[in-house]
Amino acid sequence: MRQAMAEDTPERSTEREHRPSPIDVHVGSRVRLRRTLLGMSQERLGEALGLTFQQVQKYERGVNRIGASRLYDLSRVLDVSISFFFDDMPMGGGSVSFAQRNHGVSEPGQASFGGPSLPPDLMQQRETLELVRAYNRIQDPAVRKRVFDLIKAMTPAD
Repeated sequence: MRQAMAEDTPERSTEREHRPSPIDVHVGSRVRLRRTLLGMSQERLGEALGLTFQQVQKYERGVNRIGASRLYDLSRVLDVSISFFFDDMPMGGGSVSFAQRNHGVSEPGQASFGGPSLPPDLMQQRETLELVRAYNRIQDPAVRKRVFDLIKAMTPAD
């Protein structure tokens, strides 16, 4: 009985209230993903938004919730749609895009990403981010296409 009462103390309740929401953590991780893919530092992103790099860190960890106007600013600075921050958000064990949750289909022109064979944190891995960043730096579209074709040829067929 005493243990049950200890679990419901104001200190425990306050501790639970200060944990980041899974949604805030997900949105923050998407900010980090896009910033990293662009090769942008937290400091540079902060400057573009009129924030300190510490505030950007808090957003990326989900410690501080990102308001609607700030999310709009982030989408403009990072050159993505607002829905990007909600894509691949886990729902009930699976991972679906914002468009799939709300419309049942992918957005026009949006390729399906992920699947059962890909680890859910693939886009959070440094190696993946560096590979994508290096690929995007290839200026010549023909060379970029040949690199893409080479990588596809090296992978096992589905």
